[in-house]
Amino acid sequence: MSKMLPALFLSTALLSAGPAPAQEAVPNVVVSIKPIHSLVAAIMDGVGEPGLIVEGAASPHTYSLKPSNAAALQAADMVFWVGHGLEAFLDKPLQTLGGKATVVELEDAPGLEKLPFREGGPFEAHEHGEHEHEAEEGHDHAHAEEEKHDDHGHGETDMHLWLDPANARAIAAEVAARLAEKDPAHAEAYTANLAALEGRLDALDKEVAGIVAPVKDKPFIVFHDAYQYFEHRYGLQAAGSITVSPETLPGAERLTQIRDKVKALGATCVFAEPQFEPRLIEVVIEGTPAKSGTLDPEAATYDAGPDLYFTLMKGLATSLRDCLGETG
Repeated sequence: MSKMLPALFLSTALLSAGPAPAQEAVPNVVVSIKPIHSLVAAIMDGVGEPGLIVEGAASPHTYSLKPSNAAALQAADMVFWVGHGLEAFLDKPLQTLGGKATVVELEDAPGLEKLPFREGGPFEAHEHGEHEHEAEEGHDHAHAEEEKHDDHGHGETDMHLWLDPANARAIAAEVAARLAEKDPAHAEAYTANLAALEGRLDALDKEVAGIVAPVKDKPFIVFHDAYQYFEHRYGLQAAGSITVSPETLPGAERLTQIRDKVKALGATCVFAEPQFEPRLIEVVIEGTPAKSGTLDPEAATYDAGPDLYFTLMKGLATSLRDCLGETG
């Protein structure tokens, strides 16, 4: 009889304690593009995993929403995006599908340094005339419309804000604050993750500055003027940009214009992006002293996750140093 007493007391204690408390629900978070998703994932580390809209090598400038993306937005409690000037494809869906979600436009985050678009001189103006010329050469109206999205002409601010670690810090702070407001049960975790992320971003800033320091005086050209924040932060010398859609190869006349520009500007490197075919770059630099390289500002070639931002920034720095450093 006495041996049964401990078991009886244990059963009574478990019953009186009642069911285990339910775990606090984590908000269903969806993020537009990989670099921002990386920062959000770092803030949510150990709490939950955010969803991603623009996956793989897709570009936010020409992206078309998939049914799975629409379902994700409809189920979301929070949506983080940069803003109208970058992910134009989200404008209407966020109004119609994200009705119950808290939508955070990170372009409005406190503490961001914003730079205006560079146009004129060596930086090609994003004008409709160029699209009209391409249409005359056989490109259809649908392609022209896609390219209008790609040339970012619908705002005055350059929206590649994340390419400055100081801006990444401001974005991360806003993400943490908004998550804590939405999910106070995990506010302490978001705050701790923010502190850890800020430390990593400070270290990254110093590392990137050291990588590019030897090539700061070397001019280069990019097809897509996406790197202004990176250049501004680290004192790099972009000589110009050329407006070319990754989805549409330019004709012979346009290639000649590009090559002449490379010669005239004395660019030591011409950088494409992963969407460009390598043979296009070879055609452009033929007969010039310029070298070729590749830059990936939107992380098309990287796996999504909390470490992506750091891989992206170090990848840009290393690509610039490797190409520009070869030119003596």
